[in-house]
Amino acid sequence: MGIILAIIIFSFIVFFHELGHFLLAKKNGIDVDEFAIGMGPTLYSREYKGTRYAVRIFPIGGFCAMGEDEEATASPNNFNNKSVWARISVIAAGPVFNFILAFIFAVILTAMVGYDRPVAASVEEGLPAAEAGLMAGDRIEKMGNKKIRIFREITIYNQFHQGEDVEITYSRDGKEYTVMVSPKMDEELGYYRLGISSEGYQKANILKAVQYGAYSVNYWVSTTLESLKMLVTGKVSINNLTGPVGIVDVVEDTYQESRNYGGFVVVVELLNIAIMLSANLGVMNLLPLPVLDGGRLVFLFVEAIRRKRVPPEKEGYVHMIGIALLMALMVFVMFNDIRRVFF
Repeated sequence: MGIILAIIIFSFIVFFHELGHFLLAKKNGIDVDEFAIGMGPTLYSREYKGTRYAVRIFPIGGFCAMGEDEEATASPNNFNNKSVWARISVIAAGPVFNFILAFIFAVILTAMVGYDRPVAASVEEGLPAAEAGLMAGDRIEKMGNKKIRIFREITIYNQFHQGEDVEITYSRDGKEYTVMVSPKMDEELGYYRLGISSEGYQKANILKAVQYGAYSVNYWVSTTLESLKMLVTGKVSINNLTGPVGIVDVVEDTYQESRNYGGFVVVVELLNIAIMLSANLGVMNLLPLPVLDGGRLVFLFVEAIRRKRVPPEKEGYVHMIGIALLMALMVFVMFNDIRRVFF
């Protein structure tokens, strides 16, 4: 069941990404040769106003083919013949749509289960937060230079900064206070703790669902960026990267653990995974790396500044190298996933 659910979730996220490219291409009058749901051999297709709409056999995302090869540049509506800013909007639309989808899911999830204010329900005696003067009912406003909007940000900040002293700004009775807190190692649990517990989830009206839905997307975007930073600086090993096999395993484990609690819990857990994946895909696609949307945007912004296009053959070489490196990384990540899951 896990692989089916993972395929459905991931395919819809990729489809929505490609839908962003498609809609902005149409809006800018760019020829779209084909817009497909799925990959592989065609099951069904129909042409409408110059675009072939297709359903393909493998339900793993989709694609938006805009005929960007140099041989097709005779048409004034070819992608390459549009203004640089039109092309930038088309390429950027994919990741932007991922953030939009993550936001929609987050609003739905928040409306279903509520929101987690960054308010201490209790402060455990003998642990650093209590020793620094924090009390139950205090609202955490900042940790270091990071603004705190939901309780999960407190937890993830502590995870990413294990053992590091942290300056905490909190509010009480309308006044703000700042203290320095040194996390304490919990030998039984094996990690550094602050000693602040969450008050749980508060029921959300529509305005709160929208507000905290946005905070939730920001949480996942920030978490992804911080994880990448730790990967680059060596604080996290490349062996911790997870690909499709690992995602399927996570979805399967989540489904098996939550189904005993009923369909509502299953939907909640899968929505949370979908938010994380969609926000993650949006961030990853904006990285300035060859092949990815971010890499293509780099060339387009260079063109906008120079007022002259980068020679297509040079851009093609860069993307070709990027494809080779990306494929090598995918093989490495898949090998690691298989090793973790089956061995």
